[in-house]
Amino acid sequence: MTPETVIDIVREALWMIVLLSALIIGPGLVIGLVVSTFQAATQINEQTLSFLPRLLITLLVIIVAGPWMLTQLLDHTESLISRIPYLIG
Repeated sequence: MTPETVIDIVREALWMIVLLSALIIGPGLVIGLVVSTFQAATQINEQTLSFLPRLLITLLVIIVAGPWMLTQLLDHTESLISRIPYLIG
């Protein structure tokens, strides 16, 4: 196994982590920004008002995009396992 191969495997894994985590965190950040702007404009300082929409949108994203995310993870794992014989030799 060459150093270039290891770097490629780590690069692919890090890209998968970034892609899947951004898919979950991104909408929550956008909703949090909208709610925070609304709170600043109306001077409402309610903690549940900022937490509940982010929680709901995160759960919704996980429900909607969960099958795609699982497919991506399984494809990546299958690719890694199928490359083991070529990496050893």
